[in-house]
Amino acid sequence: MPRRKTNKNFDDQCLQLTSENINMYVPWYIMASYAYYVEDNPILSDHVFDRMAKQILVHYDEIEHMHKYLLTKDTLEAGTFLGEYPSRIKGAVDNLRG
Repeated sequence: MPRRKTNKNFDDQCLQLTSENINMYVPWYIMASYAYYVEDNPILSDHVFDRMAKQILVHYDEIEHMHKYLLTKDTLEAGTFLGEYPSRIKGAVDNLRG
């Protein structure tokens, strides 16, 4: 039986990808929000999610991503995202979980 990935596995993957490319904060933040708020099945620990919100705020003007417009500074400061989710997000979360 295949092992299910834990939040730690996703935390590590997220932290590595975002450290290599700050633009990756946006999709990871939106995917993590979707998994938590819509599916009630988090993919990231609260610590990593909160850290991402802070890093997006720090690098907000430098980040370039087609979905960045969904993340306002107010929602990032609140550490939440309850906005509209792009249609590809559910598929991305499903693919991540395998």
